[in-house]
Amino acid sequence: MPFFEFLKAFLIGVVQGITEWLPVSSTGHMILLNSVLKLDVSEAFWDMFLVVIQLGSILAVLVLFWQRLNPFSTKKSAEERRATWSLWFHVVVAIIPSGVIGILFDDWFDAHLHKAIPVAVALVVYGIVFLFLERLPLHRRQTDSANGISYKTAFLIGAFQVLSLIPGTSRSGSTILGAMLLGLSRTAAAEFSFFMAVPTMLGASGIKILKFVLDGEAAVSGGEWAILAIGCVTAFLVSLAAIRYLMDYVKRHSFAAFGVYRIALGILVIGAALMGWIA
Repeated sequence: MPFFEFLKAFLIGVVQGITEWLPVSSTGHMILLNSVLKLDVSEAFWDMFLVVIQLGSILAVLVLFWQRLNPFSTKKSAEERRATWSLWFHVVVAIIPSGVIGILFDDWFDAHLHKAIPVAVALVVYGIVFLFLERLPLHRRQTDSANGISYKTAFLIGAFQVLSLIPGTSRSGSTILGAMLLGLSRTAAAEFSFFMAVPTMLGASGIKILKFVLDGEAAVSGGEWAILAIGCVTAFLVSLAAIRYLMDYVKRHSFAAFGVYRIALGILVIGAALMGWIA
């Protein structure tokens, strides 16, 4: 497989690692990137690659928050371990809505919405929502930590995550926006969004791999395995920096800049699609 294909996998990994955690839609960006920098792989492999590359990003969350998320840590007191288990139970409740809808309608979303115009519309609409949200007087906060939220709040945040099944919407954007509307601070909203990502992405990747195998597409060349490995490793390394950046950013800034970025990118994509440059 030509070196240029490995370079494209690296660039896609960079995009995944940055955009997975920023509220700008990683899947949307990769669909758009593939429109202009298409990998020389089968359609089935690309659909699987698009989801499985997120495993690198998951590993970054586990590395950065390992002590926080590990309920078996001997460095924690019994009370702290119980709190960690409670956090995981809340995360499980939160992923139920998107898990059910994703399993039922995953193929439909892939067939009808993984295109430039739907992605662009979602970018613009959610950009406007972010700008509107930042103008609301959300001074009363339920909590400044991902620990301690109610199961009801966790489930409602999960309902917002269902919106992220639409490419261009952003999983982190949907959950952070929903958590803030429900009264969490930006920091707590970002943390809980990161924690929800672990089982969400593991489940989505597992489903994609299973479908890939059951559809008889399991014959993957060595070059394609290399492409997947390069994408995942790159996404992991870039995610380490992106998560640190966002956690520091939300402590001092609003999400308005991301809203402006989404709107500008969405308009550019619509223009490019109308000109026939991307599909």
